[in-house]
Amino acid sequence: MKTIASFTVDHTRLLPGVYVSRKDTAGGTVVTTFDIRMTAPNREPVMNTAEIHTIEHLGATFLRNHKDWSDRVLYFGPMGCRTGFYLLLAGDYTSLDILPLLRECFSFIATYKGEIPGAAPEQCGNYLDQNLPMANYLAKRFLEDALMHLSEERYTYSSL
Repeated sequence: MKTIASFTVDHTRLLPGVYVSRKDTAGGTVVTTFDIRMTAPNREPVMNTAEIHTIEHLGATFLRNHKDWSDRVLYFGPMGCRTGFYLLLAGDYTSLDILPLLRECFSFIATYKGEIPGAAPEQCGNYLDQNLPMANYLAKRFLEDALMHLSEERYTYSSL
């Protein structure tokens, strides 16, 4: 079998950041998949499922309600390796195009207090697996360490 493109990226050098993972065409529309890498793979501990789940609920809610971007958001969800998230947007974008959106999103997650959207048994298949304080911490860390200082090695695979 042919190796998929994401497995050709050197994960031993990958830094937390926002990368264009791929661009596809569906029905004549470009779909851009972003690799939102929150931890350094194989060098930092992975995120636990509870905080990933909380970031997913808050991030998806924020993005799908955003006044300018909601109609372009196709998917926001965690990576199986638990080092980050994928964001799929309808349209042809670069990491720098969506940087203001991600800064806004992760600021929202970092400061969010209250009930987690969709965290009820009728709305979620594992509603008890949530950790808001850790989600706040991880979002703040990612915002401060990566999104506020996004250098080329944090948004371009080819710089690795």
